[in-house]
Amino acid sequence: MALRSDAKLALAKHPSFSGVSGPVVVVVMDGVGIGAHDEGDAVWLARTPVLDALAQSSLTTRLRAHGTAVGMPSDDDMGNSEVGHNALGAGRIFDQGAKLVRRAIEDGSIWSGEGWRGDAEGVGKLRVHALLDGRDVPETSALVYVEQIEAVLGEISKKADRDYRVASGGGRMTTTMDRYEADWAMVERGWRAHVRGEGRVFPDIRTAVETLREEKAGVIDQNLPPFVIADGGAPVGPIRDGAAVILFNFRGDRAIEITRAFEQESFAFFERGERPDVYFAGMMQYDGDLRLPTNFLVPPPAIDATLGEHLAAAGVRQLAISETQKFGHVTYFWNGNRTEPFDRSTETYVEIPSDTLPFEERPWMKAAEITDRLIAELRAGNYRHARVNYANGDMVGHTGVRDAAVVAVEAVDLCLGRLLPVVVELGGVAIIAKGLTHSRG
Repeated sequence: MALRSDAKLALAKHPSFSGVSGPVVVVVMDGVGIGAHDEGDAVWLARTPVLDALAQSSLTTRLRAHGTAVGMPSDDDMGNSEVGHNALGAGRIFDQGAKLVRRAIEDGSIWSGEGWRGDAEGVGKLRVHALLDGRDVPETSALVYVEQIEAVLGEISKKADRDYRVASGGGRMTTTMDRYEADWAMVERGWRAHVRGEGRVFPDIRTAVETLREEKAGVIDQNLPPFVIADGGAPVGPIRDGAAVILFNFRGDRAIEITRAFEQESFAFFERGERPDVYFAGMMQYDGDLRLPTNFLVPPPAIDATLGEHLAAAGVRQLAISETQKFGHVTYFWNGNRTEPFDRSTETYVEIPSDTLPFEERPWMKAAEITDRLIAELRAGNYRHARVNYANGDMVGHTGVRDAAVVAVEAVDLCLGRLLPVVVELGGVAIIAKGLTHSRG
């Protein structure tokens, strides 16, 4: 993207800050927050001598990581790693996708925009391709939402010339919703189910969910395999030429890859077969640099003058590093939902490839490798600013396996114990981001 060079990006020196000779390192520990201090709180249960020592410092404070503090519609709304990195990277609060979408629905602007008007009204045949959560909602709550959607679709289908049904689905961690190109096979499984109508067949979504749960004791909704709804032996809703496809995600990281599969002519990540000729629209435009997707229902947050942009304009060399699972958080989300660096000559992005094994099996993830590389880069003296994300607390915490989550937190604490002395040795400063979690956890 083009780097702005206007005077607005020039920052005056703070009158009471003498500066530091070494690097300023921002450490974000996803999922490591201040919780309920009970038997379900992995951070509290973990042995964390470094974090405990930091907590006794007079420089320690608490950050609210949910609700209006990060641009969500209300304080009843959970935050997430996306909005947290937007807020940290921008240093200000911007209205987030959830708030913008709610406002657009309430004032009707979503229906009058170009994205919605590109589709015909009075649609006779509609199919829902349902991706199940169990991650940011209770782990086995899918049937609550299944009942709601099937009730609505059933009522509409009672009308003349209306045929509304669920056509396919799967858990969000197995089907369609990969991010940062960690596992394109996940997107391919979704493509086969949604577009080709290929996969294990069930008569309806309730039967699919109940059967898959029975077959694998303890499985939670996010890990359910893909499935196809069929009638008379034939899938009820594979996506074909002439369809309009609306992706109802407003968050970009898990929407970009399936968007690319629908929109991009040149595509080598898996064998798509014949790409259907459809009108494709996202709830938002997920990538402002790549202009993906072309059509969208609600304009995305306009986040400008981020820390990364200020530093690039000032010629300050900066490093962003994480493993694949959170790589986009210290790049894309940190920079205000922009994929590309502001200035490639001064910015370096380092991605440590994540494992593709279940997170609870390797709860230490790539924390050690990230720390090794970060320390090496800092010692080389090439950067005045660095930002790093440790994904362990978030990714392992979402598995619901408490003991693994405890190990994940301890792994991060151990890495902090290696990193912080190096920052001090180099005359630098470390800013450790540990948030106050929402009451749901």
